[in-house]
Amino acid sequence: MTVRIYVPRDAAALALGADRVAKALSREAETRKLDITIVRNGSRGMHWLEPLVEVETAQGRIAYGPVKPSDVASLLDAGLIEGKAHPLCLGGTEEIPFLKNQTRLTFARCGVIDPVSLEDYKSHGGLKGLENAIAMAPADVVKQVTDSGLRGRGGAGFPTGIKWKTVLDAPGDRKYIVCNADEGDSGTFADRMIMEGDPFVLIEGMAIAGLATGAAKGFVYIRSEYPQAIDAMNEAVTVARAAGVLGTSVLGSGKAFDMEIRVGAGAYVCGEETALLNSLEGKRGIVRAKPPLPALQGFMGRPTVVNNVISLASVPIIMDKGADFYRDFGMGRSRGTIPLQIAGNVKHGGLYETAFGLTLGEIIDVIGGGTATGRPVRAVQVGGPLGAYFPRALFDTPFDYEAFAAKDGLIGHAGITVFDDTVDMLKQARFAMEFCAVESCGKCTPCRIGSTRGVETADRIAQGIEPEKNRELLADLCNTMKFGSLCALGGFTPYPVLSAMNHFPEDFSPAPMVEAAE
Repeated sequence: MTVRIYVPRDAAALALGADRVAKALSREAETRKLDITIVRNGSRGMHWLEPLVEVETAQGRIAYGPVKPSDVASLLDAGLIEGKAHPLCLGGTEEIPFLKNQTRLTFARCGVIDPVSLEDYKSHGGLKGLENAIAMAPADVVKQVTDSGLRGRGGAGFPTGIKWKTVLDAPGDRKYIVCNADEGDSGTFADRMIMEGDPFVLIEGMAIAGLATGAAKGFVYIRSEYPQAIDAMNEAVTVARAAGVLGTSVLGSGKAFDMEIRVGAGAYVCGEETALLNSLEGKRGIVRAKPPLPALQGFMGRPTVVNNVISLASVPIIMDKGADFYRDFGMGRSRGTIPLQIAGNVKHGGLYETAFGLTLGEIIDVIGGGTATGRPVRAVQVGGPLGAYFPRALFDTPFDYEAFAAKDGLIGHAGITVFDDTVDMLKQARFAMEFCAVESCGKCTPCRIGSTRGVETADRIAQGIEPEKNRELLADLCNTMKFGSLCALGGFTPYPVLSAMNHFPEDFSPAPMVEAAE
């Protein structure tokens, strides 16, 4: 009987040697004449355990990790293919606390299935949402997504159903679905994990969006830094098209929807929807003034849905289980689940999908296990490089769009970066300004010039040059950028700067320089 052994092909696992582990397994199996099949799955999201090797047994999947190529022989000697004990054995995969305590809806199949096997996808509940959507009127599909409370997971938190209804109601001979997979925020990897570990869920979500709004064509705009995701998505689209999931008659419905993968050239600002659309059209990736909204005049001037990967990948479970099922998770106006991406100086970094409502302290101290260095946590940045820095005094804040906004923070793409007590917050504020200066598209003055002046002002503070005057100037620059920038790059850069200044003022009052004695 053939034994299935799972070795991730996720980029994080590859960076830690997963390909070498898979090759070592293959060589040892051939030498020992073992009847095994190596399945290259996605990651379960426990990055400190990668490469995580799993074996399918009568008792379920048994996990081992982190596995190095040099561990393979001893694992097989100990009885890996029967799931037997070894120093690297972690027991049943689903029983690992980090994984067991999650609420996996969007990521239910990630790390479980062969990412490019449509049969594997269907055997784990795939395509049920699309089948249900085909049997419904477009307006009813839009209503179900609206009633679920799903909001944009890319950062803005705009209600997905309202965006879809705008496109459905908009006149136009052609409409489009554009998936924003330009995941440029530092410390974020949820989009990549879905595309590499469960690409069909994104394809299904986009097809549902197309049927719901009258769009027959879709594009996935992926950042060039994601070669594995690009390959996985291209392969999955080819498989889906051959199986009739995409094409002129989706699942034999007579309704058309097809899609293709486009690769960005590496500009952070192309994560902003109008800059992305410009890039997709072959133009320079700069921000467009709004109005008109992309929902009315988007790609090629046609009505266009622009949604993030996780927003679209969350739709199939809503169409399968219903709006009430999804809305039952979460708190306030933040419904459903959110894939937390825990990174930085943290003991247990990785992806943790859970309902909205956990406090920041629970996420950092309990789930993340505190810092990797063992030193005290000093600051946590939520929302990528444009997110605010929260001190421990704010760790009772629930993970919720409105709760974070009330504390002058933002959830963004739910990237969480942890810093211990050695961090210099003035340097972090300077980095935010420098990042904006480097990545600005240059179209608007507050972002283009304000960020450059911000770097210079932070440097003067660090040098002890008129610190009080320059702190006031830095705050004034932030105010100008926040309210005068065309898009979120310039508009949100003040969040990390002002939060660092407000919560860690001691780092913005460097000790005066002492002249050396003669």
